[in-house]
Amino acid sequence: MTSIIRLSLIFAALALLAPGAHAAAKDSLYDERNAQKLEAGKFSLFGPLAGRFKYDKRMIHAAEIAAARARGHSTSRCWHYVKDALLAAQIIPTRPKTEYAKQAAGELTASYGFRRLKETNPYKAPLGSVLVYGGKGAGHVELRTQLGFVSDFVSVKPSPRPLIGIYVKPRA
Repeated sequence: MTSIIRLSLIFAALALLAPGAHAAAKDSLYDERNAQKLEAGKFSLFGPLAGRFKYDKRMIHAAEIAAARARGHSTSRCWHYVKDALLAAQIIPTRPKTEYAKQAAGELTASYGFRRLKETNPYKAPLGSVLVYGGKGAGHVELRTQLGFVSDFVSVKPSPRPLIGIYVKPRA
């Protein structure tokens, strides 16, 4: 009798979760109208998992701008440099108002339409994505580039701080 009750509870729980699965498809970043397939020769530029993501050219341009402006070492102004790159690439229409890097995730999603990816490995982040880190103090924010990561400085390794999330702006 107990196994019948357990099975009934499991099926009831699955039935409740089914509408949530449908809602997840609605929140997908995939836009069939604007999606472009990478040519075989370009996969090496974007990494081995490039086929999993659809790239917004402005996000990639922001990473290139940040890399061109970056210093040789940290100036403790990572969020300032990333804001400038996002503005220069015309991904966002106005300058974000938050002071601390770890506040970037909330502002980018609430005010600028960015979406958090399910990916949690910075090395697997799509090119041009914004990586936001927490931890002590102001946190850290950086953009994923072809060669590593960039904010106010260039690094081949991601920040050691705890990752809050990886964010991209869906193509309009």
